[in-house]
Amino acid sequence: MPTAPTTDLAILFENETWQQPLFNVLDKRQLSYTKVDLKSAAFGGHDLPKAKLYFNQASPSAYVRGRPRVVPLTLALLKNLQIQGACVLNGADVFAFELSKSAQIAHLKELGIDHPRSVAFNDVDALASREDLRFPAMLKPEQGGSGARMHKIDSLDELRHLLETHPELWEPDQLLLLQEYLPHDPEFGIVRMEFLSSELLYAMRVVTHGRYNLCPSEACNPAEAGDASACAIPQPQEVEASPVEFYPYHELPDEARDAGQRIVQSAKMDVAGIEFLETPDGRRVFYDINANSNLRLSIGQAFGFDPFERVADFLERKLAALKF
Repeated sequence: MPTAPTTDLAILFENETWQQPLFNVLDKRQLSYTKVDLKSAAFGGHDLPKAKLYFNQASPSAYVRGRPRVVPLTLALLKNLQIQGACVLNGADVFAFELSKSAQIAHLKELGIDHPRSVAFNDVDALASREDLRFPAMLKPEQGGSGARMHKIDSLDELRHLLETHPELWEPDQLLLLQEYLPHDPEFGIVRMEFLSSELLYAMRVVTHGRYNLCPSEACNPAEAGDASACAIPQPQEVEASPVEFYPYHELPDEARDAGQRIVQSAKMDVAGIEFLETPDGRRVFYDINANSNLRLSIGQAFGFDPFERVADFLERKLAALKF
């Protein structure tokens, strides 16, 4: 007979710095919860589940912080919990979806939402006979996260040389993508929408200054100039002097919001961060879907609320809906 849950809520995470603002809100509300740190973890299928509700905040980018075993353990844990009937937010299917950029592209195609042309490969030689390659292109990992392993590529020879001299780019999943290079207005930037369930929390513009690590957490991209970053992803030297800029985007087109909602609902995501950009020729291209969504306090405040309070509200509603 399964044991009764011993706590209301369990937060699964690997980078506590990202989760601390939420922990602070939960502590203030005196909500019963348990921290499950996935950096060093073990579980027995016979003693699960231990919480009424599990909130998965594991990140695909754990490996860049020297933690390559987090993702496989998280997937195994989520599957065990769900098989045994636990209520899991952003569970195994959603986490697997976040780990696969090729699956995201296929999903966007199925929904009829504009997306970058992409080719997945495990050997550069397999690309030689393809007639659909266009350069410049973006090299991206199948298992993305925090902008790691991304490079702008101008030819197949350049790609071959890059991977021969930097074989570590294949790690950890041994699968890469060549993706259509999409120009956009650098002064406007790209747009990121944050969703709780299918409700838009806020949208923001992100001016990249050539950087690929666009993590919204203020621990990674500090709000105050001069504050040190706690992010493990190094930035290219040539853009070191130009930090990423985040701005509230109050003028989000309804069509963009609606497309984001369709993605969230169809992928059955509980929390999501979805990015798109607009090209000079008028395309609105969606290219990244995140389940571990780091929120930015200053952007929420620009819309008149604390986003971590909204997440706590969301979790309390989910708990209230459960029956034990």
